[in-house]
Parts: sequence; structure tokens; C-alpha cells
Amino acid sequence: MEGLVASLPTESQKLALEDKSNATGNTKRPAPSAGGCRIEGYVRVKKVPGNLIISARSDAHSFDASQMNMSHVINYLSFGKKVTARVMSDVKLLIPYIGSSHDRLNGRSFINTRDLGANVTIEHYIQIVKTEVMNRKGYKLIEEYEYTAHSSVAHSVDIPVAKFHLELSPMQVLITENQKSFSHFITNVCAIIGGVFTVAGILDAILHNTIRIMKKVELGKNF
Repeated sequence: MEGLVASLPTESQKLALEDKSNATGNTKRPAPSAGGCRIEGYVRVKKVPGNLIISARSDAHSFDASQMNMSHVINYLSFGKKVTARVMSDVKLLIPYIGSSHDRLNGRSFINTRDLGANVTIEHYIQIVKTEVMNRKGYKLIEEYEYTAHSSVAHSVDIPVAKFHLELSPMQVLITENQKSFSHFITNVCAIIGGVFTVAGILDAILHNTIRIMKKVELGKNF
């Protein structure tokens, strides 16, 4: 073994001894005040209800559930293909209310300040609805999944987790663009003209009756 393993330089041995001597003075070091992990990626799921659970798991380590804090910040969460900002802005010119629920949880923080006790699980109930926008030629302008989310906390018996309950609606919203016919335009014009004449007739009748009453009052005063 001595022939196979290269010997360590004297500098590294000296540093190792210094580290051991310092460690004997302070056997326990406190955990860092701020810590955690960053999770990003995508998950392929079927269009059926399910759960996305984020938890700590290891076969080689044990965890103290009472000291685990599942506070988290959701920077970005969406479903389906990612819609670029340019495409979304172009569609919003036609339909202003589209995309209002596309990223409802983005930028929201869910912090456990230890007021609720230990073993606190943060749950998110998400209901997802597919939305499609079609133009008059049958071309699909955009396909997105909008969702509503409701969050709550619960005490868990085992290790606390961050849980996302996903429920996809069996129905979808289809927005189509239909061109109105020329007859519809003529009907609207006639309705507007008829309404103008009706309002003008009512105003004329009111004015005529008012003048007639005023004349009767003046004649009564003269006699």
C-alpha cells in the first residue's frame, strides 16, 4: 500500500494537524443561520391528479424533524410549454385578461417563523385549466395552462415536506376569433338609428308637454 499511495507533502500534513488541534478546542460547531437548496427543473406528469413532494431523504443520514424548516420561495412555477414574454404580450393585445393566472405563485414566499411549532408541512393546492387561443383561420396562437392556488400549513407526524397537490381540470377553455357577417353590421346600425330616433321622440314629447303646461299656467295668471 505504501508503494501504491503517493506520500503527502509536508505542508498538507502540517495544515491537517493544525485543523485537528483547532477542532479539539471546539468540538461542536453551530449550523449556519441561513441555508437551504435551490431546486429547478421540470417534471413530466400525466393529466391526472397527483402530488409533487419535496422532502429530505437519505439512507446514510438521520434527520431531526423538529429542527427542519420547510420555508421556501417560489421563483417560477408554470405548467405546459414555456410561453415567451413576446408571445404573451402579443396575445394580450387581442385578449387583455389572458395569462393573468399563468404564473400565480411566482415570486411568493412561504416562511415558517417557528410560531406554529415543529414538524410543519406547507401545502399548496393547485387547480390547473388548459387554455387555447385560435384565430379565424384555425391557427393556434397560444396554448397555456392557467391555475389557481391555495396554500395552507399542517403538522406532520413524519418529516415535514413541501407538498404541491396538482388537480388538472378535465375541461379546457377555448377562445376563438370569429368574423362577424355584413348582415350583423347592418342590424347593429339599424338598432343604433332606431334607438336615436326613439330617444329623440321622447325628448321632443317631454319638451312639448312642458311648454304647453307653462302656457296654461301663464294664461291662468292673466285671467
